[in-house]
Amino acid sequence: MNAHRPIGKLAILFTFGMFLLIPRSAMAHCDGMDGPVVKAAQNALASSDVNLVLIWVQKADEQEIRQAFKRTLAVRKLGAESKELADMYFFETLVRIHRAGEDAPYTGLKPAGRDLGPAIPLADQVLANDKVEPLVTLITDETHKGLTERFDHVLKARSYSPADVEAGRAYVQAYVTFIHYVERAYEVASHPAAGHFPDDPHAVQKHDE
Repeated sequence: MNAHRPIGKLAILFTFGMFLLIPRSAMAHCDGMDGPVVKAAQNALASSDVNLVLIWVQKADEQEIRQAFKRTLAVRKLGAESKELADMYFFETLVRIHRAGEDAPYTGLKPAGRDLGPAIPLADQVLANDKVEPLVTLITDETHKGLTERFDHVLKARSYSPADVEAGRAYVQAYVTFIHYVERAYEVASHPAAGHFPDDPHAVQKHDE
């Protein structure tokens, strides 16, 4: 079997799975000053339209956001310094409650311009351009690379002498790594991400390793 033969449909199947396997803390951009939640808050404050931010929180948290929004609008009128402090208060409140709705920790607002890697900025870009193909290409290529590297490692490691126990263990490690990569990729690729919408009956459940 040729390890470098194009994987085709298999790679596409794993495409979004591997994207979602990035740890949540690394991939989250909703807590950034240039992220979509803060941008929504800025637009809401500029237009005095709370509906622009209510979409980012759970229904159960709507009243708290409405109250924070009302207080922020009132304080903003007191001067430039008050406006800046009030805006930051609202940004932090909104992001904290949004993160809680995702069952994710809030560790403060992150500065604009963080390195989020190639996938997340491209995800926003393809949404803006209504064309998903560049994102599919990026993640399919990464998935293909990840699969073939682990596959090749298993093939090389399995040619060991039964008398060489350490070499046998190296093969088992390579095999288990490959299988876990495939298992996790398929699981996430074939189900919605857990945490964002707790009521989704199709959400992936977390399993102990």
